[in-house]
Amino acid sequence: MNQAETSQKETATFGGGCFWCLDAVFADLKGVESAVSGYTGGAVAQPTYRQVCSGTTGHAEVSQITYDPQVISFRELLEVFFTIHDPTTLNRQGADEGTQYRSAVFYHTPEQKAVAEQVIRELNAKGIWDAPIVTEVVPMKEFYRAEEYHQDYYKNNPDQGYCRVVIAPKVAKARKQFLEKLKR
Repeated sequence: MNQAETSQKETATFGGGCFWCLDAVFADLKGVESAVSGYTGGAVAQPTYRQVCSGTTGHAEVSQITYDPQVISFRELLEVFFTIHDPTTLNRQGADEGTQYRSAVFYHTPEQKAVAEQVIRELNAKGIWDAPIVTEVVPMKEFYRAEEYHQDYYKNNPDQGYCRVVIAPKVAKARKQFLEKLKR
């Protein structure tokens, strides 16, 4: 890959419950080169899944997305993000509870921060949810890639119970709502 191709890519990092759900949806989108499960926002270097799940490290489960902004914009990624999770529940997504499941946009640039804050204002003004959005908009710090078995989890384990009951409906909803943005 030459320098021009590399410089066209941007990175977005979102926390919105289990990273398996986020990765499964974002990986389907045109312009998304990769969706990597990992951890950020905590105080422990190189945390393990077990440590993060304990809720004591301060990390969130996140999906770090590498994308081509010429194909899909950060705003469009946010539209998908706010569709596939409940941004009004503090430290909880469905049965997953704890700070590691918080709703967060970990911005990489001042522009991402401004766009995220604007989208949140717009969504709150539209009154789509019965409660205000509690999504954090915080600077991205260190990203730690999750253990290998977490990568492409839904794709590799579609018949696993959690995948069928929790992830599949989110993927189906996103595919229906964002059909024109899908790779296939």
